[in-house]
Formats: sequence, C-alpha cells, structure tokens
Amino acid sequence: MSFLRRRKPEQETPPPPTAMAEEVAAQQFSLKLAYMARSSDGLRLPAEQGGRGLLGGVLAPLALNRVEVIEPLDHAHGNAVPTIERAEESAQWLDARGPLSPIARHALFVLESTEALDMTVDTFYCALLHGDTDSSGYPDYNAIVGGLASHWDELSGELIVRSVVGWGGKGQRGDTERIGQRLLSSLYQQVLATGYALGPSTGTRMSPEGKAGSVCAHCGFEAGVGGAFYCPKCGMRMSRS
Repeated sequence: MSFLRRRKPEQETPPPPTAMAEEVAAQQFSLKLAYMARSSDGLRLPAEQGGRGLLGGVLAPLALNRVEVIEPLDHAHGNAVPTIERAEESAQWLDARGPLSPIARHALFVLESTEALDMTVDTFYCALLHGDTDSSGYPDYNAIVGGLASHWDELSGELIVRSVVGWGGKGQRGDTERIGQRLLSSLYQQVLATGYALGPSTGTRMSPEGKAGSVCAHCGFEAGVGGAFYCPKCGMRMSRS
C-alpha cells in the first residue's frame, strides 16, 4: 500500500547567489558656489567726523549705480549674520538689511560671508563696479561689487579707510579676478588722490590689559578690548570702567 501514501512535496531549490552590484545607476546633483573678496590695507584719514563725507564722492566715478551708504549694525541686530544655517542670526540680518537694494544686499552677503567686512563697526560705501545685473536687479556671478569700508581707530580716533571688492556665485569667468584687482587698486589710489590720507594704517589694536573701558557711552558698542580709547563704530571716546 505504499503507493497510496501521500508524497511529500519536493522542496524548491534556492536560487543561486547573485553578485552584489558595486555601482548602481543614479542621478548626480551638485551645486558649486565660489565667492571671492579682496581688501586693501587701511589708510589713515584725520580724526574728523566730516571725513566720511568725502568717501561717497571718491567712489562715485567708479560706480555703475547710485552709491549706497550702509551704516554699522545697531545693538538690536548685533548678532546678525548672512548664514542660513543659523536661523535666528539670519533672520536678524534679513530684518536689518531688507530695505537695501539687491546690489547692496548681494555685496554685503559676499563680503560678510568671506569676512572682508565687519559690519559691527564698518561703515560701507557700496556700488556695482563691473558687470551687469539680472532681471530682478541682482548682480551676475561675474559682476564685481565693492567700495570703501571705514571705521574709527581705537587709539587715535583717526578714520581708517579700506577698499574692498567681491564677486562670485554659481560660476566664475577667467578675467574677473584680474578686473577685481584693478578696481581695488583704483579705489585705493582714489583715496590717496584726495590729499587727506595721513599714511597707511599699522592695524594694531590695544590689548585687553589696558586701563580704558570697553563700552561706548554714545552708541553702546562693546569693543571687547579693554584698552580702546575711541569707539571703532562711532568715533566717540569710550567710557572708562
């Protein structure tokens, strides 16, 4: 009666192992951004509040648009930075710089991101120096923006003026750097041609071991340098602590 017994189903043999694919078909996405900036050494101008009034006229012959004067950040926006990863600081930056023109916002973004400017103390005379803008008014990647940055020396109270330029974005053109260097030199020479320059700035800063205070009684700026005698933001004498 063995033929009446139910046969066990035959087990299927497992499929043969297949080799693991080392590479799979995929779509690649990338974004390459490159921003460049250059800054000259500082030139010393007399310790007079009226000295800043010359800088707009110095920049005007090289500007392709209206020269904009951007004042240092106020105390309420002291932590503002144009970095999207830091949401709170970025929101402060947009709140403070929203009223500016697209050219000025682009210039600040490039120059602050590359640390060519310190807008906690710098006053920036800004313009488009080379190239074109797109339909919304923002400079192209090969356009050059820049101008003159100034702050007050902490020791002597003299006005320190630098020429700064910046460019970049999703691409670069080969001769942009050469043109940027030429414009930087032209701005520097324009300041010298005014006849008010007293000489180059040494760039030295007082050490924190000094006796003077570090808080400006006029604008509230905290220099963080104990030996500062003059506020680098407004040029007034610092209060002693």
